[in-house]
Amino acid sequence: MRNNDAAAMTLAKRRKQLSQTVQAVAARARIALGTIDVDALPRDEFAYPGPLRDKLIASILDGSKTTTTSLLAEYLKDGDQLSPVGALSVPIDSQGKPVCVLRQEEPYTCRLADVTLEHAINEGEEYRTVAQWRKAHEAFWSSPEFIVELDDPDFRLDDDTVVVCERFELIQRL
Repeated sequence: MRNNDAAAMTLAKRRKQLSQTVQAVAARARIALGTIDVDALPRDEFAYPGPLRDKLIASILDGSKTTTTSLLAEYLKDGDQLSPVGALSVPIDSQGKPVCVLRQEEPYTCRLADVTLEHAINEGEEYRTVAQWRKAHEAFWSSPEFIVELDDPDFRLDDDTVVVCERFELIQRL
């Protein structure tokens, strides 16, 4: 019975991967054919304009950044929901220029303490440990600029802070 369960789980995982691949190919084709209005897609902002954003955008474009992390508190403040699998978005550079189209693959929430090494590495910022990833993200999320944007001067990070982890695929450069 266990072998059958494992085989069924493997088959389900392969079907999911195939479905995601087909959706990504279809999105590329729709963009190429002009049936998707890239200008109408939602814009994504990684960090704030400046060197960090430029580095993150470069990492997306070179394929080393395929994940990102936000605080759930940001979503709640803005009244936003997690993007569904397959959703398309357009990151902008520090000058506000659209740079590419991304396809959402796997959004999920978890505790800050539960972010995986795989997720941290795939952020494309050369983290080798979750501790490195966490230190950098805590510095960003504790910055005065971020606290002002969050509009919660009492906000504090701890192991139980809920984060939104997203995996995405670069569909097309613009």
